[in-house]
Amino acid sequence: MKCLPENDFFPDLLSVPRTDIIFFCSPNNPTGAAATRKQMKELVGFAKANGSIIIYDSAYAIYMSDDNPKSIYEIPGAREVAIETASFSKYAGFTGVRLGWTVVPDELRFSDGFPVANDFNRIMCTCFNGASNIAQAGGLACLSPEGLKAMHGVVEFYKGNTKIIVDTFTSLGFQVYGGSNAPYVWVRFPGRKSWDIFAEILEKAHIVTTPGSGFGPGGEGFIRVSAFGHRENILEAARRLKSLYK
Repeated sequence: MKCLPENDFFPDLLSVPRTDIIFFCSPNNPTGAAATRKQMKELVGFAKANGSIIIYDSAYAIYMSDDNPKSIYEIPGAREVAIETASFSKYAGFTGVRLGWTVVPDELRFSDGFPVANDFNRIMCTCFNGASNIAQAGGLACLSPEGLKAMHGVVEFYKGNTKIIVDTFTSLGFQVYGGSNAPYVWVRFPGRKSWDIFAEILEKAHIVTTPGSGFGPGGEGFIRVSAFGHRENILEAARRLKSLYK
């Protein structure tokens, strides 16, 4: 399901064949795009009509700053067609700790009426012994009033970094996407290969980006730029990019 600027980073569901599983991430990595309520209703309707199950990745929901849904369960009927997964990785820097959660509603059933949650529970109990006590303690701390305040403070800091990145590439005349509801900026270089752009920025500006083609064929001609970093490093990267592409 190609998600490009031309389709507002949302698949053309009229041209998508029926599938058992739909993987969908919003806010999206790598594009930084966030699906609207209207788009999410279309996706849920498509899954219902085709007997599909949506695996909804909401890892970046805390970055959402407008009325777009943070959870797929804000959409009526989603509990009948969707599993939602998230983690503390991007909420609180738990990337190496790996503490997350998955919601499998009781209403979600296979075509024969058997609860999906039963099979999911069997898989988890067989393959996973649970998160460590240390990770769980850290997760509980994140959900305390102080922890929630700290998480939102970190998110606002990274969104400040994102604005610097967006403003930098925009000032240089590039087509820039994302950045409003995610810590990623998706920059287009028309007519060029992603790996060539990556190599140019690395070799001439000593900045590491991510080639868009690494995320699939729809990412060719793009690079992903991350806002995760110290402010002084982001400002220095902006200076170098301006020197390279001015």
